[in-house]
Amino acid sequence: MERYQVILAYDGSHYKGFQRQAKARSVQGEVETVLRKLGWQGKSILAAGRTDTGVHANGQVIAFDLDWTHDSHELQTALNSYLPSDVVAREVRQVCPSFHPRYDASWRRYLYRIYCQPVRDPFLESYAWRVWPKVVLAELQEAALPLIGSHDYSAFGSPPQPGGHTIRVVLQASWNDEPPYLVFEITAQAFLYHMVRRVVYMQIAIAQHRLNKDDLLQAFAVGEDIQARDGQALHPSSQLVHGLAPAQGLILAEVNYPPEALGLAEDNKEI
Repeated sequence: MERYQVILAYDGSHYKGFQRQAKARSVQGEVETVLRKLGWQGKSILAAGRTDTGVHANGQVIAFDLDWTHDSHELQTALNSYLPSDVVAREVRQVCPSFHPRYDASWRRYLYRIYCQPVRDPFLESYAWRVWPKVVLAELQEAALPLIGSHDYSAFGSPPQPGGHTIRVVLQASWNDEPPYLVFEITAQAFLYHMVRRVVYMQIAIAQHRLNKDDLLQAFAVGEDIQARDGQALHPSSQLVHGLAPAQGLILAEVNYPPEALGLAEDNKEI
């Protein structure tokens, strides 16, 4: 019996999030169904995080124990032969028995994509938030700078466990022009629930001149959710009344681990 790490990519459009659901389709449920076909007898796979309904991933990390008599490449081939077309095992490798994709992570990186058009584009709508009036990249870049560092993000989300602390250390936050999208990239040691979608919402409000940077600093200081000054959502969806950017623009891009957590030598070869 060996422990395997798998890096998953998936289109979250037709899933009720990553976590297994009793009566709805989930990424975890699909993966576990496939693993049982390969002889897996575990109760639950381990995962780096639980993405919401409609959220995508290019770097979700899972782990499981499996009695597999072939190499890791053959396991990847077997997984992908059974997985649905909107889920793929990008990488598979054997790791140390103690590896945990959530607790051993040193940092996580998310992307959030927007596009600016007065009318929706059916080819972009499932993977980005349509923002109008148009926002300026330079103003978004400026709005991202105060996010970097250690702050109390209680105004932007809740901890994974009740009573958990809300201080988070953001290592990097920036916007890039990647036509047809503007892409927000944020890296932190850990995130609160809904944190990325809330900070994106606030940056859009700042770039549309409905809020200013002082409001962002105030949110850090007082731990309150700040609404746009005109009291209106920035998108027709009612879910944004409380300052939450739509799920479809969010991508879990990468989770990083120190080599020792994986049981790898410094040259990144298995030991």
